[in-house]
Amino acid sequence: MCLYKNKIVLGDCLNILKNIDSNSIDLVITSPPYFQQRDYGNGSDGIGKEKNENEYLQNLLLIFNESVRVTKKTGAIVYNVGDKYLNGGLSLIPYKFAIKAIENKKVFLINDITWSKLNPTPRQDKRKLIQSTEPFFIFAKSKKYHFDLNDYLKHLDDFNKKQKKASNNIGKKYFEIIDNSELSEKEKDNAKVELRKAIKSVHDGEISSFRLKIRGIHKLAYGGQAGGRNNQIKNNGFTIIKITGNKLKKDIIESPVENTKDNSHTAVYPLYIIQELIKLLSKPNDIVLDPFNGSGTTCLAARNLNRDYVGIEINPDYVKLAQERLQQTKIQQELFL
Repeated sequence: MCLYKNKIVLGDCLNILKNIDSNSIDLVITSPPYFQQRDYGNGSDGIGKEKNENEYLQNLLLIFNESVRVTKKTGAIVYNVGDKYLNGGLSLIPYKFAIKAIENKKVFLINDITWSKLNPTPRQDKRKLIQSTEPFFIFAKSKKYHFDLNDYLKHLDDFNKKQKKASNNIGKKYFEIIDNSELSEKEKDNAKVELRKAIKSVHDGEISSFRLKIRGIHKLAYGGQAGGRNNQIKNNGFTIIKITGNKLKKDIIESPVENTKDNSHTAVYPLYIIQELIKLLSKPNDIVLDPFNGSGTTCLAARNLNRDYVGIEINPDYVKLAQERLQQTKIQQELFL
């Protein structure tokens, strides 16, 4: 059992992390202070106040490595890192961090999720486009990491299925294509049997649609290289690709910047994104840790989704703010369709 379960701990995260047992946390999600961007109230020597980016990356990696140590083999580590213009150009600090994070081979990068901001902060510079994206890097220690693709952005799947109704004509064109194909009579009969099954699955709501590929008519996938579907076309004369109706789960997630009207923290990432990541990378009753807890969004998201949480924060004002947010009535995420 984690020493700090369901607590927000005041203190330096590097020191606090060293008190947490190895392989005891299911998921780490955090957004460290960005390099020379904002005053987070963590003193003149805190993370983000370094004189140069190399020093910043070194300090950040010390905390990242501790985050890796405390995470289980079945867990994941998510870091949201911001960029910085230096000498007129983007420094690519997030990607320098990600490269350094995987150099020692203790973790590998599952995904670089791009947060696309629906309401980015306007800039006055007329010679640069407005920055509207930030990366969330997802790392894992082993290939046993938990990954629930069905629960991630599930509201989009539900919405998509409600919008679609099966047509009475679905799949009928394929019968004519089969008859006009160069398949043998046995292959044609088998194709029609499987086609009827696919049509029934659509009307029963088991799938939303399908595609039928036939040897000699449709182009092979992957340039014709050997593979599951191409082997089916070669050996059986056809293959059926079933479409579930779920939206493709891409490495982009859209959300506005969080409204900070009633939140004194200077940089709040969206509850919506954090809840979706928690659903993707953990199970109920898992422990979610945020070593840069800030206003407590990670802990709030974990609490909302029946996970346990641990927050670490060096600023006592933000510890108080996070505790107050957790005492409020359960805050529901907005759903973006």
